[in-house]
Amino acid sequence: MNMSDIIEKMLIDMLKESDGNVEIQRNTLAGELNCVPSQINYVIQTRFTPERGYIIESRRGGGGGVRIRTVKTDRSTYPMHIVNAVGSTLSYRTAAVFVQNLVDYECITPREAHIILGAVNDKVLPFTADIRDSVRARIFKSMLISIAGA
Repeated sequence: MNMSDIIEKMLIDMLKESDGNVEIQRNTLAGELNCVPSQINYVIQTRFTPERGYIIESRRGGGGGVRIRTVKTDRSTYPMHIVNAVGSTLSYRTAAVFVQNLVDYECITPREAHIILGAVNDKVLPFTADIRDSVRARIFKSMLISIAGA
């Protein structure tokens, strides 16, 4: 198990023990794990993202405090959480993560997931990358709003 996996597991365990809300000091955690604070930052930035169901609040100074919260939603509100998390652009890879989360939370069926991903894949959006990601975000949000309203 590499250091990033160890950090992720430790943070997930802390979240489970504290009902989905934990505040850490990067420097303190880095000292406990014998790693550099930037490794903690890397794990938080790449593995505790909104598309994976987390909200990160960071403070400057004082050892770099970070609050990690698990988004608490139910099946009826989760699609709208994702709509709010999607910005003005959306990559296919990020859309696929969101869709998998929707399937995991049983908000959509695997068949609906295939339909959504089919509608937002690069092959059906023959634009330049910046325009494609903007159009993809709009289509994706529209589909989720329709699902949430159903």
